[in-house]
Amino acid sequence: MGMTLAEKIIAKAAGRPTVAPGEIVTCAVDLAMIHDSGGPRRVKPILDRLGVGVWDPAKVVLITDHYVPAVDDESRRIQEVTRAFVAAERIANFYDAQGICHVVLPERGHLRPGMFVVGGDSHSPTGGAFGAYMFGVGATEMAGVLATGEIWLKVPETIRIEWSGRLGRGVSAKDMMLFLCARLGMDGGRYQAVEYAGEAVRALPMQERMTLSNMAAELGAQTGLIEADATTAGFLRAAGVASSDATQWRGDDDARPAEHHAFDASALAPQVAAPHSPANAAAIDEHAAVKIDVAYIGACTGAKLEDLRMAAVVLRGRKVAPGVELLVAPASLRDQQRARADGTLAALIEAGASLLPNACGICAGYGDTRFGENVVAISSTARNFKGRMGAPSSQVYLASPYTTAASAIEGRIADPRPYLEGEGT
Repeated sequence: MGMTLAEKIIAKAAGRPTVAPGEIVTCAVDLAMIHDSGGPRRVKPILDRLGVGVWDPAKVVLITDHYVPAVDDESRRIQEVTRAFVAAERIANFYDAQGICHVVLPERGHLRPGMFVVGGDSHSPTGGAFGAYMFGVGATEMAGVLATGEIWLKVPETIRIEWSGRLGRGVSAKDMMLFLCARLGMDGGRYQAVEYAGEAVRALPMQERMTLSNMAAELGAQTGLIEADATTAGFLRAAGVASSDATQWRGDDDARPAEHHAFDASALAPQVAAPHSPANAAAIDEHAAVKIDVAYIGACTGAKLEDLRMAAVVLRGRKVAPGVELLVAPASLRDQQRARADGTLAALIEAGASLLPNACGICAGYGDTRFGENVVAISSTARNFKGRMGAPSSQVYLASPYTTAASAIEGRIADPRPYLEGEGT
């Protein structure tokens, strides 16, 4: 029997010709990604107690995104600790206030198909969009990785999720993931490897694929893989990566996933997840009467350049409803600059959007802007757990950037499709 893509990458990292689900192997780490929240302030004390430093500074990427900008003494101290660690360990791949780690990492050319990557954040599966086996760990495990360059792993079974057809106008990867959270549940992946496949997935641009892989975490999966193809290779070239083997990493035809789920993308309607879980998702018609106070386009899941462009298509030439606040936090500085250059940012601002820093911000409850008491918000983020984004009394609905933008215009949860008639999206 052949191997799945996950098994092939793990086998390479373990230095073995084959691996099988259930085996426990020790893997060499190609790259470790950490950020200011779970990074130096947590791992440095452990490394100090062990009396060791970073095993290979060239294989570490450190990004500040949680405590950016520094708004109080604690966040300033954390940034000081982070920068001191960078200097002491001679970490060259340091991106300070450049955006959210899951977006900055690939846009700066650090990911390639076939890599085995560990990230210090739960949404690290984002790297799977590039055909890399990437998963998140806590500070203790990350300290072990930084000290040794290795980590043990129980080889997961693969769950294959295949999407046939093409997404309709006004429907995006975020809708696909909310649908899956409702259908499969928050532990649907059961710490396995999810592999996304099918015509609809192949048709997605890279940043939309990143949304699929990112939210594998919401399914309870360890990683979310997509086989590399010409779209992947094109993104890598633009990021300065010369990879001649970009498309060689794929599962064997006779590999047998543990589960196989098939869905028709053309039948999918825009989805909205009610408070307080992504698994509370349903077709938009079920929530169309809900009035909102805030529309938030932010986070690694919902404010990349592709996401900003979705919102701009809906908002261009229109205005946000009176009494509604539209907040936009582009996921990276580069994406913000590109959005400014192509007119996307102007369309958002002219519609009434307020611009927030390129950081995790409201999504993870950081910074000085959060949802207040009894606020009803619609958000393009990945999670809406109670109290995560502000006051426990706030009510957060999750949706795509398309739906979030349409809702900002109407002052209630609204279907974006009528706003896209005649658009080629």
